[in-house]
Amino acid sequence: MIKEGVAYHNGAVFQIDPRVKIIAVFLFSCVVAVSSRFIVLGIAFLFAAGAVALARVSIKDLAKRLTTVNVFILFLWVFLPFSVPGKSISTIAGLAITHEGIVYATQITVKSNTIMMALIVLIHSTSILTLGHALHELRVPPKIVHLFFFTYRYIHVIYREYIRLLNAMKVRAFRAGTNMHTYRTFAHMVGMLLVRSADRGERVHRAMICRGFSGRFYSLKTFTFKATDLWVLLFSLALVATLGLLEWTTIL
Repeated sequence: MIKEGVAYHNGAVFQIDPRVKIIAVFLFSCVVAVSSRFIVLGIAFLFAAGAVALARVSIKDLAKRLTTVNVFILFLWVFLPFSVPGKSISTIAGLAITHEGIVYATQITVKSNTIMMALIVLIHSTSILTLGHALHELRVPPKIVHLFFFTYRYIHVIYREYIRLLNAMKVRAFRAGTNMHTYRTFAHMVGMLLVRSADRGERVHRAMICRGFSGRFYSLKTFTFKATDLWVLLFSLALVATLGLLEWTTIL
């Protein structure tokens, strides 16, 4: 259900300290998310695309993950051009398309794809477990780190449980339709998934306590901050600062 993109390459992106990558992607995403000038968004998009190329993300994987995001953005394009007040540039079926609505939808599209590409590079070049331990090293609250680990570990289990319940419904001749019986059946299935997930969570918690779990995960992997990592961090901070200056000043 969830595929890690990391293939244990020896490229430059894969050798960067995961803590540096997390900081860089986090700051970069924050600046992009609050930016509105297209020159800033364009520069950020180009840097994200360059990082994707350096990480050697396959076109197939990139397209698959970006398609998932853009399916939701497509719905915004259906509504925003008609719902955002502003100067009308055209009409469709009596509904006015505003310039501000088009601009707003375009900004969201560029922002979403830019941030998603940055996250794809992070996930592609670092394993999930390494990311979790890097978050712990960055002093992220332990509960958030534990939630990250358990979500990754048990979402596969919940998915298999969902498939099991769905197959059981099909064996009993269930056919989905647009009627109350279908809605009620799927509601019962979701409720059963929640009940079984809660029950499994209790059993896993008791099993961990029996094995002496003290609230901390240990790792044999140690992180080493190298000179290359320092240069990458400085470059990332400079990029974020430059984007911020372009967004909040009138240099360009």
